[in-house]
Amino acid sequence: MDGHARSGHQPTRTDRLEQAVARDSPACIWCGRELTGLVRATTDHLVPRVKGGPSWLENEAAACRRCNGERGHASPVDWLLECRGRGWPADPAWLRRRLEELDAAIAARGGQRRARPYVQAQLRRVRRLADAA
Repeated sequence: MDGHARSGHQPTRTDRLEQAVARDSPACIWCGRELTGLVRATTDHLVPRVKGGPSWLENEAAACRRCNGERGHASPVDWLLECRGRGWPADPAWLRRRLEELDAAIAARGGQRRARPYVQAQLRRVRRLADAA
């Protein structure tokens, strides 16, 4: 699914969060805590809004409030490295897939002048991580 409803209307933030949980898992994509009870799911933008990141499903992931808040505007690769340093199960292959999907969505939909180079730089970094592993 590309994040757009069949009717042509943009899904709500709640809809996109539910879709992200269904796509990725019912656990925080950074620390791995199960998103239930006191650990509530939040919408984490891979490319932060302040860096031009769109509110599209391809740019959103389900993260716990702690990780989303601590990450702030850090790049997804910098936060992935921080999480790995903390011993959390953040997955470089997952991040690579999400960034590739976002890059393809930007190419297909156009626009996103600020986000496009940011995504491509993050993709280069996460690919180097995979190559080094």
